[in-house]
Amino acid sequence: MDALHCAYVGLGANLGDAQLTLRQTQAELAAHDGIAALEASPFYRTAPVDAGGPDFINAAVRLQTRLEPLALLDLLQALEQRHGRQRPYRNAPRTLDLDMLFYDDLQLDHPRLTLPHPRLHERAFALMPLLDVVPDAAPGQPELPGCARPPVPRAALLHWLAACGDQRIERLSGPGQAANGSCNTV
Repeated sequence: MDALHCAYVGLGANLGDAQLTLRQTQAELAAHDGIAALEASPFYRTAPVDAGGPDFINAAVRLQTRLEPLALLDLLQALEQRHGRQRPYRNAPRTLDLDMLFYDDLQLDHPRLTLPHPRLHERAFALMPLLDVVPDAAPGQPELPGCARPPVPRAALLHWLAACGDQRIERLSGPGQAANGSCNTV
């Protein structure tokens, strides 16, 4: 059996029915043979950063995966394509954007993938949902077996989020929102 790894992925969309796209993407990830378990954050409405266009809907997932980093990247990019992602210019509005934030404690500088994500510390839209799926020491918090904390301490993530205080972000509630702490094992 292949080794299991822990990956954290940011999800975003600001074209079409963004909430539906994120729910479908979470289901597609959870159903993939290379994904053993998935935990999803709530959805957030955020202002675009360094871009124009409508507000984004963002979330994060913590994955327990058998896929190696570049194979997981290939899966994420295939999902973006399946949902109509186009890249006409940098930071263009998008039907789906999937960013690998962490993969175990791997540090990688590859032409296709840099880990940890190089701009995570600048993005409230990634940090706030990420913090919802990063385990802390709280008793009773759901754990994905073998899926550890990211290589950056929670305190550093909170410090980075505080430094992004000028970025508008709103936690969404109501029907169709991913439940905080939901853990779907497949």
